[in-house]
Amino acid sequence: MSETILSLKNVTIYQENRVILSQINLDVKEGEFLYIIGKTGTGKSSFMKTLYGDLQLTTGTGTIAGFDLVSLKESDIPYLRRKIGIVFQDFQLLPDRSVNENMLFVLRATGWTDKTEMQVKIDEVLSSVGMKGLTNKMPHQLSGGEQQRVAIARALLNDPELILADEPTGNLDPQTSVEVLSVLKKINDNGKTVIMATHDYALLMKFPSKTLKCEDNTIFEVVQKTV
Repeated sequence: MSETILSLKNVTIYQENRVILSQINLDVKEGEFLYIIGKTGTGKSSFMKTLYGDLQLTTGTGTIAGFDLVSLKESDIPYLRRKIGIVFQDFQLLPDRSVNENMLFVLRATGWTDKTEMQVKIDEVLSSVGMKGLTNKMPHQLSGGEQQRVAIARALLNDPELILADEPTGNLDPQTSVEVLSVLKKINDNGKTVIMATHDYALLMKFPSKTLKCEDNTIFEVVQKTV
């Protein structure tokens, strides 16, 4: 039976003392693919930020990848982020470094030291997203879809238990969005848990999966026909 990788009980999420989402009860099992949908401003990003430690959890209980979100200290966050890979809407690649150097930066920052092992890992993750031939390119030389593939590869470097993708197709055209989501689905098919925030309902119809909706300061499961 699959282990629970994320558990939230009676959680309320605040931003600057304002309630963003309340009474969240959620269990996510290893290997699931979960969409978080909702209009802009309904709390999707605040929800994701809580999961990766950018917003402190103060009400309710929550665990993710073995970390307690309530007692999470600043010093714990780098260790949490080795267990989870994060993919952002705006890619967040270092603009003055090549694809390969972007990858090396992350590996060094998370404790890798052996140059050969680092290069093997970089080649492995770039191959998995179809980007192995572009290691020496600078971010500005890549299309948006290519940059997002690199960002996904970067999120895979430390073999995370969970991928959090916050509007990963938000800056991409429809065809490129489908290609990027196909990459995330392939990663999920290989056993990784994926939680993806999106407002692109067309992608949900093309790649249906379990879906939660943020609305009226709460989050609830929806059937795809009603999204």
